[in-house]
Amino acid sequence: MAFSVQMPALGESVTEGTVTRWLKQEGDTVEVDEPLLEVSTDKVDTEIPSPAAGVLVKIVAQEDDTVEIGGELAVIGDAGEEAGGDSAPAAEEAPAEEAPAEEPAAESAPAQPASSGGSGEGTPVTMPALGESVTEGTVTRWLKAVGDEVAVDEPLLEVSTDKVDTEIPSPVAGILTEITAQEDETVEVGGQLAVIGSEAPAQQSAPAEQSAPAEESAPAAEPTTEPSEEAAPAPSAPAQPASSGGSGEGTPVTMPALGESVTEGTVTRWLKAVGDEVAVDEPLLEVSTDKVDTEIPSPVAGILTEITAQEDETVEVGGQLAVIGSEAPAQQSAPAEEKPAPKQEVPKQETPKPAEQKPAAQQQAPKVEQATPAPAPKPVGTAATTPKPAPQEESTPSGATPYVTPLVRKLASQHGVDLSTVKGTGVGGRIRKQDVLAAAEGGKAAGGEQQKSAAPASPAPGVRPELAKLRGTTQKVNRIRQITAKKTLESLQTTAQLTQTFEVDVTKIAQLRAQAKKAFSEREGVNLTFLPFFAKAVVEALRAHPNVNASFDDGKKEITYHAAEHLGIAVDTEQGLLSPVIHNAGDLSLAELARAIADIAERARKGGLKPDELAGGTFTITNIGSQGALFDTPILVPPQAAMLGTGAIVKRPVVVIDETGNESIGVRSMCYLPLTYDHRLIDGADAGRFLKTIKHRLEEGAFEADLGL
Repeated sequence: MAFSVQMPALGESVTEGTVTRWLKQEGDTVEVDEPLLEVSTDKVDTEIPSPAAGVLVKIVAQEDDTVEIGGELAVIGDAGEEAGGDSAPAAEEAPAEEAPAEEPAAESAPAQPASSGGSGEGTPVTMPALGESVTEGTVTRWLKAVGDEVAVDEPLLEVSTDKVDTEIPSPVAGILTEITAQEDETVEVGGQLAVIGSEAPAQQSAPAEQSAPAEESAPAAEPTTEPSEEAAPAPSAPAQPASSGGSGEGTPVTMPALGESVTEGTVTRWLKAVGDEVAVDEPLLEVSTDKVDTEIPSPVAGILTEITAQEDETVEVGGQLAVIGSEAPAQQSAPAEEKPAPKQEVPKQETPKPAEQKPAAQQQAPKVEQATPAPAPKPVGTAATTPKPAPQEESTPSGATPYVTPLVRKLASQHGVDLSTVKGTGVGGRIRKQDVLAAAEGGKAAGGEQQKSAAPASPAPGVRPELAKLRGTTQKVNRIRQITAKKTLESLQTTAQLTQTFEVDVTKIAQLRAQAKKAFSEREGVNLTFLPFFAKAVVEALRAHPNVNASFDDGKKEITYHAAEHLGIAVDTEQGLLSPVIHNAGDLSLAELARAIADIAERARKGGLKPDELAGGTFTITNIGSQGALFDTPILVPPQAAMLGTGAIVKRPVVVIDETGNESIGVRSMCYLPLTYDHRLIDGADAGRFLKTIKHRLEEGAFEADLGL
């Protein structure tokens, strides 16, 4: 299947763009969001990413061609497709472009100033990939104005897509010199939103005047030939490699999509350093999201030439993490030596040492310098105790506490630290793991407060004392709650849901569990709960009723009957409700199901799930009885057709009929099983038959062989 690469909308008044350079050739393999070409408009120079993974089969617009918005630039096809008929002309133009290569300084110089977006030197802020199928986003609100100083990861604006509303952070520290996309403007993924520079916009008139009296080729050549003599043009040299990942000859490592609703990740640890050689798929770094902690592998073999995102830095999906090149970063030593003089004057006196180090240290030095200017204008906020809330107000206008990574939240939980009492030392008042460890070691006062707040919890079971501080406040909705709200409402609006409930006698299972739980725990290493029994009965029933283990596609008018039972288990975590999936659950024994349930539940709460463990479910079980609820009406997870709730198991007097038909009243362990199903696919009678199969399997209680009894 072929995908057309088109000229995106690059600004409110921009109607066309000119192809300045192709980064890929016909026949090259490209990944989703991998830069294909560079285009220039009267307002901005930017890269156009690939909309799909595949092979560049045809280049439609050649270099220096001007294309209107929406016009075709290239065609991406599947692997194995032959290049289009235009490949020959493309090859003929190649020698023409190589001929002037004798004057690289003159050609590379004009391209670099152009990348600033026409407003001086700066780093472009682009629309990140906010989901697998999301191609554009709408600017809903700017949180900063032109001229404002911003820190790394400080929210710049809010954008809205058809799947998620989120904030876009600043990729670097500096001054917001230009806003390219206005509020209510829709921007393609990869399109420019703003420009972050190292100087205020008013100071950019001087460089413009310098280029006026020069000849057409002179402005291009002068910035590259005179940086050692003049201090003013020198900052342009470091600014451009920072945004382009060095000389432009490298493969960017970007934050992958780590789940359907995950929009960002936090770098927790780098496993490689600049200058290290890496192989394809070799782990480069560890990242943490609100759903999963995982390693990011290298997409290609080569040398790690640049680390863009430092540890504890949060990066949007699609944002750059590092650059993998074919050569060591030693080639950048010459320009790097020219950087220190001007940069020492502006940020801080901490920069002279990195300037004398080896190239690996020189590349990391700019990142440190970018991070330091953020606290520089706010020394009072970081040094004093009372003004501390000021940075928090900048990043969280609603008065909420700063964003805390799952790693820090988990660390605080392990050490019993109340995050509301911790003052963060990170950018914008962000709480870092060092702050939590310091509070755990020396915060006796905080520990005393925590004990006081925990004291009222004992007389009231189920109360969460940490929520007491929310009373009388207005908080910004966290991302998990936003996603839950959106998906549950979507589910109710797009499916025909109703709930049917059966009452089940699980007395025999309760007796078997009491007999076997000690030996089972010693043998299997996990506790024997009631949930594995329910799970075993469910997967057997799904195999017997394939119309329940199915999905309804209203658009295609198709029903897919799944070949395997992929069982989702709803888990209550600190971040919110997660539903990790046990794949091929129908092939597992009772003991294997017990181990799998315990494993995914523990990793869900500790943040150790893999991305594929949060997707692909065909049916879900939710334990609504964990807090004593008898029954509920679960909301199913499309495209799943049903979800089963398991109510609290309680002892009640019921009528018991023996084998001869005699009736008596006995105390039995009873449980309600509510099944929510999509009436578009499952009728009430089908739901009843499915529940009847589960009821029979549970009341029969023939699990002796599974338990070794």
